Amino acid sequence: MRLKGIFILLLAFTGILFCGCKTPKLSEANEQYERGEFFNAAKTYRAVYNKLSPKEDRALRGEVAYKMATCYRRLNQPPRASAAYQNAIRYEYPDSMAYYYLGRSLQAEGKYQPAIDAYNTFLEWSPDDALAKEGLRGCRKALRAKKEPKTRYIVKNAKIFNSQRSDFSPMYLDKSLTTLYFTSSTEKAVGDNKSEITGTKKSDIFFSTKNEKGEWQRPEPAGGELNSDADEGIISFSPDGQTMYLTKARRAPDSDTSVEIYTSRRSDATWSAPQKFEITADTLSAFGHPAVSPDGTYLYFSSDMPGGFGGKDIWRINLKSQVGSLENMGEQINTPGDEMFPYVRTDSLLYFSSDGHPGFGGLDLFRARLNSTGQRWSVENMGLPMNSSGDDFGITFGAGESGFFSSNRKDARGYDNIYSFELPDLKITISGWVLDKDEEPVPNAIIRIVGSDGSNQKEIAKNDGSFSFRLQRGVKYVMKAGAKGYLNVKQEFESGSEEEDADYAVDFILAAVNKPQVVENIFYDFDKATLRPESEKALDEMVQMLNENPNVTIEMGAHTDRKGSDEYNVNLSNRRAKSVVDYLIGHGINSERLTWKGYGETTPKVVTKRINREFPQFAEGTVLNEEFIESLSPEEQDMADQINRRTEFKVTSIDFEAW
Repeated sequence: MRLKGIFILLLAFTGILFCGCKTPKLSEANEQYERGEFFNAAKTYRAVYNKLSPKEDRALRGEVAYKMATCYRRLNQPPRASAAYQNAIRYEYPDSMAYYYLGRSLQAEGKYQPAIDAYNTFLEWSPDDALAKEGLRGCRKALRAKKEPKTRYIVKNAKIFNSQRSDFSPMYLDKSLTTLYFTSSTEKAVGDNKSEITGTKKSDIFFSTKNEKGEWQRPEPAGGELNSDADEGIISFSPDGQTMYLTKARRAPDSDTSVEIYTSRRSDATWSAPQKFEITADTLSAFGHPAVSPDGTYLYFSSDMPGGFGGKDIWRINLKSQVGSLENMGEQINTPGDEMFPYVRTDSLLYFSSDGHPGFGGLDLFRARLNSTGQRWSVENMGLPMNSSGDDFGITFGAGESGFFSSNRKDARGYDNIYSFELPDLKITISGWVLDKDEEPVPNAIIRIVGSDGSNQKEIAKNDGSFSFRLQRGVKYVMKAGAKGYLNVKQEFESGSEEEDADYAVDFILAAVNKPQVVENIFYDFDKATLRPESEKALDEMVQMLNENPNVTIEMGAHTDRKGSDEYNVNLSNRRAKSVVDYLIGHGINSERLTWKGYGETTPKVVTKRINREFPQFAEGTVLNEEFIESLSPEEQDMADQINRRTEFKVTSIDFEAW
């Protein structure tokens, strides 16, 4: 059980009594322990322990070490607790729980392998213990997590809020997100007496506001009658920010220390004296950590009342109709350990802290999502760096995936600090170029992108043909690019589901309707019109292009080089053009949209900018006719003949309608 001020919902302490012991100091320590005064009890046990002989008082030394370790554990001081439990074991303290709590303390220190050893020793005595098994799973999870990337959360110490003592459980006043309340045991708290439980001043409620520049200001005590010389803290607000629900200490000399939920009303900048909020007639159980649902219907809280799953559980009650509405949040949320500090973000999104679910040590922050049927919660550890080997708890959200929480990480005294967190937006983009067949920018091209998530974006390409869109991860997209005087082109893809930035690249090559377009990578057998298998990719892309432009008709044209007779070349090219048309018809293209013609060597290619970039020896605008080619070297002649051997299509109409 973790102690935050006194608000970690103290159990009714049964303790371990040392019957028959005559030592006055020891009886004093036992009485302090029974009252839950762990800070004072630890000091007294330490004094008793130091007076006992290591040789003659071994059994008693083991008992005192165990009790002292328990005090340190409840004060959130894992290093001292671990040392004391090891002393208890060394002096053969006859309770296997010493190994279990040693495992818990070592885990809270981040010493995972020694903690695993301690848990395994305990499980030899209690092989079915659920909490020890969960502790073991948590340690192994932590060791794996050290080798894996952390989550993308950015966590920083929110120094403006933190004092030299404990500051924890931040909560926004309202949706304006300009006022933050939290609990603190700072020396500025009301009263002069130190808590016998924590050794610090008793906790009060403080707040901070943002100035005109959006900067948080130095915290101040909450005004009015809210704070007293008792412990107050761990708060939540009604949706309008007018009612505060808070946890308040219940201290009486004839009863165990515990906590209850109170309410306070706001008038301007001051708060009224807290009034007890009655949940049940149960006066023995602890009730604390209130959290109001965003619509103000439910109050969630933590309690050790009967009917739970062990330790402290998260419950809720209907604020608008309390009678008969009290309910436990169930075994998917609650465990034999402690579930505390609930925060309700939506009806189906609950955050809380637990030491019963597998974690990194101490209390960890968990996110629970309710499925679409409303029947099952899935619980997820928020991972590193949101969680640590210490206690991580008391989360509140501001804008988007940002807010504050509290943690005693890296504090050997067990004091808590407030931390800010932020989950930066993933930068997932797709960018590219819209170019024509000569790889020149297409002016005023329009790109549309439609996602399976319902998104629909449109952008006009820049003068250089470039474009860029922001995307979401794990979404299927359909993209289409087009421009006046060009055929449309469509592409499909799916963004990755990984939680990492990504930039996808895609280019659109548009075919102009007013000039022939070379179809690259169409190959024929030598001296034949038979299409070779490696031509299929280019031909399938033509099928797709024609399907995306159903009103277009085209002529397929084939060209040869200068070798062979004119009659032979025209005949060969005519058969090759028809082979392409036959392929397109065979793949579903209406034959009425297709014609073919063989040009032989009658239409030599004119060198374009793209051809010039690939073959700089041929100047742009040069006609690769027979006279020019024969003036070249044999090697350059082969290149020119290669360029002339081509398959092209040209658009013959853009208003075809199938009957």
